[in-house]
Amino acid sequence: MNHSSAKRYHSVIPPYILNRIIEHGSEPQRRCAKQTLVHVNTLMAQPYAKPQKIVTAKAGQVERDIYDAKNTTRLPGESVRKEGQASNGDVAVDEAYDYLGVTYDFFWQAYQRNSLDNKGLALLGTVHYDKGYQNAFWNGQQMVFGDGDGEIFNRFTIAIDVVGHELSHGVTETEAGLEYNGQSGALNESLSDVFGSLVKQFHLKQTADKADWIIGEGLLAKGIQGTGLRSMSHPGTAYDDPLLGKDPQPADMSGYVNTRDDNGGVHINSGIPNRAFYLAATKLGGNAWERAGYVWYDTVCDKSLPKNADFATFAQLTIQHAEKRFDASVAQAVREAWEQVGVM
Repeated sequence: MNHSSAKRYHSVIPPYILNRIIEHGSEPQRRCAKQTLVHVNTLMAQPYAKPQKIVTAKAGQVERDIYDAKNTTRLPGESVRKEGQASNGDVAVDEAYDYLGVTYDFFWQAYQRNSLDNKGLALLGTVHYDKGYQNAFWNGQQMVFGDGDGEIFNRFTIAIDVVGHELSHGVTETEAGLEYNGQSGALNESLSDVFGSLVKQFHLKQTADKADWIIGEGLLAKGIQGTGLRSMSHPGTAYDDPLLGKDPQPADMSGYVNTRDDNGGVHINSGIPNRAFYLAATKLGGNAWERAGYVWYDTVCDKSLPKNADFATFAQLTIQHAEKRFDASVAQAVREAWEQVGVM
């Protein structure tokens, strides 16, 4: 797989969940999952034609444009709500519009970042993509949301952390260009979980100790036994369901999964750096985006971070940035978090 194109496409439902549905689901569920999995693989192989970039007139002012694919796969679709326009009464359109705005506000207010590329990139979102599409993805230029099948997954605009997760791939892509395989790929995924969770905490005005640290809260349909797609506080506990199986994420390096699947386990092994961030954030207390989040943000923006960085390389840089921006006590809390998950 070509890493330069692979890193531009990121979907929120990992292949291991789709494969599990294909093995254990009903015929309609299997068909939806197969269709989604084939589509994800096709996306990875094809470069996407860039739409025209719209730069905001002024830093600090979001520019959003929401489209409706009307259950087709044509992108971007029909424009249904531009920046400043009133709701058209479609809940998916409103959620996409609102959560794109919250994500912009988070990066601007927390880190003075002007959109994903730091140059005022307009935030585009397409809802009602395909029929029963069990995913949401960032294609390097815009967000795309499926409606889910209603049996396993609800609509993908429902979870603000999923929106934040996918958009954060744009930040990582712009700053670090982390290769989407192995440990650098797992870091890529973990950074999106970190910022996705922080977007939700920022929106809900939650301190680190009050947050649920779940990615994809509300995404699993009624009857599915789980709280979301991943748990940052306790990787491996997000779901345990006859259809989806048990959440396979390891919480520390002793459970690291060596695999060729999913670009070397980028979605499975992301649980390890996820837990390190959770441990650092809760040890430091207060709003997670103000200290732990700032350390992680400084690290992803560090031009010395290698594109193929492993966990240990990333960890060392977070410790350095913690000391540089804050002090030795913050650096120590970050070090202890990485030690606890066996990276150092």
